[in-house]
Order: sequence, then C-alpha cells, then structure tokens
Amino acid sequence: MWRALASTILCLAALGSKVVAQTYEAEAGVLTGVTVDTTATGFTGTGYVTGFDDAADQVAISINTATYGVYSLTIRYRAANGDKKAALFLDGTGAGEVSLVSSTSFTSVTAGKLLLTAGSHTLTIQSDWGCLEWIDWLKTNVGKKPAIAGLDLIDYSPTRVSHNATSHAVEDAIAWDNSGGITTFVWHWNAPSGLIDLPGQEWWRGFYTAATTFDIAAALANKNGADYKLILRDLDAIAVQLKRLQSKRIPILWRPLHESVAAGWFWWSAKGPDATIELYRLMYKRFTEYHHIHNLIWVWSSPEPAFYPGDDYVDIIGYDSYPALGDHGPVSSTYDTVISIVKDKKPVTLSEVGSIPDPDLLQVYHADWSYFVVWDGEFINDNSHNPISFLKKVYNSTYVITLGEVGNFKYLL
Repeated sequence: MWRALASTILCLAALGSKVVAQTYEAEAGVLTGVTVDTTATGFTGTGYVTGFDDAADQVAISINTATYGVYSLTIRYRAANGDKKAALFLDGTGAGEVSLVSSTSFTSVTAGKLLLTAGSHTLTIQSDWGCLEWIDWLKTNVGKKPAIAGLDLIDYSPTRVSHNATSHAVEDAIAWDNSGGITTFVWHWNAPSGLIDLPGQEWWRGFYTAATTFDIAAALANKNGADYKLILRDLDAIAVQLKRLQSKRIPILWRPLHESVAAGWFWWSAKGPDATIELYRLMYKRFTEYHHIHNLIWVWSSPEPAFYPGDDYVDIIGYDSYPALGDHGPVSSTYDTVISIVKDKKPVTLSEVGSIPDPDLLQVYHADWSYFVVWDGEFINDNSHNPISFLKKVYNSTYVITLGEVGNFKYLL
C-alpha cells in the first residue's frame, strides 16, 4: 500500500467574497480497489482510504457547492513509501494531477483549482502510476518486460517546481539502468513564463500553447531579454538532472521538443519551424558545449521536413503514432516520409505509440522502425488498444527484443 487519503478540502475562492471551506472525508466516497483503514494515526473522520496499488484504484467523492466559482483543492494524505502522484477527475473529465511528497504522517498539499457550477459534482482521485509500475504490470500480465523505458522530465521544469511539483524520474532511470534496460526521456517543457493558470488552462498544462502566453520567437529574438534568460534557466535546470545520469554512465535516448508540427499544439512549435529549430540547436549547444553533457542520443520526433533541425543535431528520427482503435498496421506511409527526411542515413523510431504495430506486418512492409515506446494508461491495460493476447504476441515475437535479450549495450562507454 503506497498511499493513504485522509480527507479532501474544498475552499471557495470567489473574488471579493469570504472563503468558505468544505471538508469531505475520503472514506465516505465510492471505493474502487481500495479499502478503509484505521491503523496509522493522525487521520480525520472515521478512517482513511488506502491500498492504491493498481492503475484503476480510486475513490470517488460527491461534493456539493452552493454557488458558481473557482474552488481551491487541498488534499490531506500520507505517502509512507516515497513520492507519489495522483490523477484527478471532475465529473469524469481529467482535472490534472497532484504530487504527493513522501510523508510518514498525514500532511496536506494544495492540488490546484476547480471551476464548479452550483450543485453536485464527483471528484475522483485515482492512482497515477509511474513508468516502472507499468513495466511491472507487463511482466505480471504478459510475462516479459520491454527493453526500453520511457520517462519524462516534465516535473523538473522550473515553472512546475515553483508550483511544488516533484519528480523521481531520474531515480527511476537509475533503477531501470541497474536492471539492464535502456532509457528514453522526453521533456514536456512547461513554458518558462506566461502561464495563464485558469480553469482549462491550468499551470500544469503549461507545455500546451493554449495554456501560456509565452512567445518563443520573441524570446529568441531578444538575447538580452528576460524570457531568453528564462529559457537558459530552464535548460540549466534540466542539465542538472542529465548530469546526474551522465555521472552514472547512463546513456539516454533524449527526445526534446517532440511533435513539433505546423499545428503548433506545443508552445515550442507554435511560432513556426525557424523558432523551433533555433531553440533545439540552442539546447543542443547549451548541453554539449556549455555543460559538457555527452551521454545523450538525440531523437527528433516530427514527420514534417520544415521542422527538421539538421543532420548535425539529430541521431535518430521518430514519429509519434496514435492510429484508430484496433489499427495495428505498420505505419508504412509515415515511415517512408520520415526516412526520406534523413535520406535513409539515420535510424527511425516510433517514439510514441498508442496501438502497437503488428511485428509480422512490419516485416512484410519493410517498415523498419528501430523501436517503439507505448504510452501508458489505457494504451497498455484497457484490453482494447492493445489486447492482452496481442501484447503477448508482440513481446514474444522473435522480431521484438525485450529486456532479457538486450545484453551489454554500454560496453563502449
């Protein structure tokens, strides 16, 4: 049992009005996969909810508000076995996540804001598994572990740290490396400034263009400006974490500024390819020349040629593939597009996938993707995107290399 909830507290924060606090005990909610216990001391109410061991474990709490307004959410919890995260849902819709810093006694954490209409709502608090827990799920249910673990440096972004976000992703990478696995990191870079932080545009959505006013083109155009200095601040903060991995001699498949496309749903590509390429090259030089970080294999994941940073800055090119439910095709047309960008001179990868391509079809179509990384949650365990029978086929295919078959890939380091 890795997490226990004592109660949730909603505080009305309507402008110009007195704050009204309402307390709801978690043990009074609808429990799924969890239980009520009274063993640990310091809880409120009649007990606390514990046993958040599986991905679907959750507690759903009915709340009632008399007036329309923005409410701040505080969660009282105990996390005796290390830092954890919880996913939040309001009336069935995702409402962010909250970091629960390790604590052997019950403590409180601010969990953001909720825009509520007058009346009844359901707030659900659910397990938010980390990468290694999903890998353990695969081992239990499929019988094998993947060769590559995909992790995220998102919560090391300074504008998330300033909102009390915490992360153990680097520790997870070290543990995974010790088990003989390969590590890839993406960075959902929360914008360096300009977080809107309103309902639907919360601070934790700050890597989305819609949740920030940060203008990357303007920031890069003014090298003496405050926003440019904040870019360097963020890069230097991430460099600290990458150096921790370099000191352990851990090579990283490093995938920054992912999904840079003309649609611009992430702020780093919202102003077009020139600004994106300049930012990518700035990061490359800041890490390699200024910080002397040399354990990174640079992965670029975009199928659009205009955004390609250049052969001198990219080791592997990839594509993030989320086909329709049940589509396990070889993604062959995109394969041809991506490999043409690098003139068939670099490896290509499915750097993210929803539905995994069928390894038999990959061979038939000669779609020679070098590796794939499955997104977590429903894409792994809902038995729809990738049914258990299909996962077993994939992980037992002679065409697919799993953890036990990797060998000593670091012998040249």
